[in-house]
Amino acid sequence: MRTDTTSVLVVGGGLTGLSTALFLAWRDVPVIVVERHPGSSPHPRAVGFTPRTMELMRAVGLSGSLPEYKGDGKGVRRIRVESLAGQWFEEQPWSAPGKATPLFDYTPTRNGGLAQDRFEPLLRDKARELGADVRMSTRMLGFEQDDDGVTATMRDDEGVEYQVRASYLVAADGHRSPVREALGIERVGKGFLGESRSVLFRAPLEEYLERGYVQFMIDQGDFGGAVMSYGDGRWAFFHRNEVDSDEDTLRAMIFRALGRSDVDVEIITEGRWQLTAGVAERFADGRVFLAGDAAHTLPPSRGGFGANTGIEDAHNLAWKLAAVLTGASAPSLLATYDAERRPVAKLRHDQIFLRTQGAATDVETIDDAAMEYGHLYRSSAVLGAGPELPPARRPDQWLGQPGTRAPHVWLAPEVSTLDLFQRGWVLVTDDPAWDGLVDGVDCRVIGNETGKADEVRAAFGLNPGGASLVRPDGYIAWRAVDAPADRRAALGSALAEVSAAPALATS
Repeated sequence: MRTDTTSVLVVGGGLTGLSTALFLAWRDVPVIVVERHPGSSPHPRAVGFTPRTMELMRAVGLSGSLPEYKGDGKGVRRIRVESLAGQWFEEQPWSAPGKATPLFDYTPTRNGGLAQDRFEPLLRDKARELGADVRMSTRMLGFEQDDDGVTATMRDDEGVEYQVRASYLVAADGHRSPVREALGIERVGKGFLGESRSVLFRAPLEEYLERGYVQFMIDQGDFGGAVMSYGDGRWAFFHRNEVDSDEDTLRAMIFRALGRSDVDVEIITEGRWQLTAGVAERFADGRVFLAGDAAHTLPPSRGGFGANTGIEDAHNLAWKLAAVLTGASAPSLLATYDAERRPVAKLRHDQIFLRTQGAATDVETIDDAAMEYGHLYRSSAVLGAGPELPPARRPDQWLGQPGTRAPHVWLAPEVSTLDLFQRGWVLVTDDPAWDGLVDGVDCRVIGNETGKADEVRAAFGLNPGGASLVRPDGYIAWRAVDAPADRRAALGSALAEVSAAPALATS
């Protein structure tokens, strides 16, 4: 049996698995992805991706291929209706009543306006372009790990079996995750919520999109469901009819949801899946990491967190794997993946159901901007994120708090502070005295000549002469609000600690 070797093996070629491969390949990490299906699901599933996801795609050069949501700037909007052609009632915000996000320029991007089955091929092609080895129609039969790596057995579409030897394995193999099951990792949360069915169809219904809504919650008393636009002429009707239906019955249900039967409806396919909610008790086991639905299942009601959370899992894990594989960081850095991402998944799981309950609970509902841009990481890769701080706030409330995403400020037309990050460690300051003090840190001095120094200092919570150290994933690791007496010593010590530099880890 032949054995192929790589640095990272990714099991699962959906959104999370392909994003993992893309972020790793962009960092020049050898990676193999195996996916048991020959291509993307014929049912689009997720639709519309958050500005945060689009920020990550912007960083790796993919955003130009991703259409933005063509709404009115308010993101994906939904409304309760009798039917599309019938009476329209109130808008149903993602945040609970009274928690609407104030207007603020948090990001250089907008929502991505494409369906999952159109997004996945773009991720796949970009990952391959950057050197990832993506193998479709390939099933992993099993795996074993030891102190030095993971050995997995594969079977391709011709029935040929072979092994892959990797330093690390990332399980992005869905909510049923055979890898998670093999590791004996349990999930906690709401659990099984029911079965959802849908029918994908094509129809000329663009007139109903003119007011900015793309999701329509059907409320006819004894008949309900949801009609959703994929923005490309395709629509889906989600329902809870537990009886298998023939095409005539499905067409009748669609017409009732539309409130009219005078349109041409082409039925494309049906979908059926179980709605579950839960978070794995741990996201790592030795050299194996869980990501996406394998780590957490977050149903789409009141948040749309699922796919976007998985993509940011991939982003968080990729730079840490790259740092460890190149020797820049000790393996202890990888423990921060679970420490940082599992609390985010747990928070989002709880917020989904808190938003559904609304005022029926005393627990605080966190608004959209805080959930999207303002969660707090607490781990050894962050200095100054204590337990007294809340799990999430808006960026205008954090103002550069270590452990949060570095804030967006426009430096020039089409140039954001976020464009300074992602490749390596970056120091943001207004004082050139910080430049060149520590190897491995790209010092970006934003002086008064740019006209942005005051704005950047305010957004990052710095006084003149202070500095903020930003990690390779764009999160703030350490901050000196004022210039310390010994800049070199302060920065060097902070970098060694948050990056898990081997010299520090072994001293």
